[in-house]
Amino acid sequence: MSQKKESKASQKVITIRIDNELNDHLDSMKDRLGLSKADLIRNYLELSQCVLKQKSSLKSLNNRDFIIIKRSYLRKIINNLEEEEQILLGDKLARFINDIGRIYGKEDDIDYKLQLCDNMGFFPYFIDNENSILITKKFGPKRFVEAFTYRLFKKKEYNPRYVEEELKGSKSLRDQYNKEIQPEDKSYSHFSFKFAKVK
Repeated sequence: MSQKKESKASQKVITIRIDNELNDHLDSMKDRLGLSKADLIRNYLELSQCVLKQKSSLKSLNNRDFIIIKRSYLRKIINNLEEEEQILLGDKLARFINDIGRIYGKEDDIDYKLQLCDNMGFFPYFIDNENSILITKKFGPKRFVEAFTYRLFKKKEYNPRYVEEELKGSKSLRDQYNKEIQPEDKSYSHFSFKFAKVK
């Protein structure tokens, strides 16, 4: 059996009825995005893998209330926080992703958790030829991303002493930071860490 036939055999066809207004809206959106109608609808259906949409609410997979907010606005808020607060927020956001993974039996499945981050719009799932995760700097400032990534991969708390003021004043702490966090300089526009790899 060819790969194409196998792929079709693993797919299901669903039929739904929608009103004319929604149909017209989908036609407008597919033209705007340059997609087929099937691809547009498939993209929306795939959102069900990371959010729960009810008639008048939007919730996470662990049943927490969601809102939609502009990424640039959120990044501005995070950038204006003190480094200690950025660390706390990064840790809390990664705990949220880990909680969803735990609920669905995928707490140790880093591929699932990274796909979830991608589908929720945190950052694109991007790996280099050494299997290192490259996290766009548009996701947030350095300490926020470090704390998030450390909790996501290690499932441990990021050391709250790893802030610039303390690191500058202590060579032993700086050495500890470099040994534990292992920042890599692979891309001008991305963060990467030796511990953050997909096996």
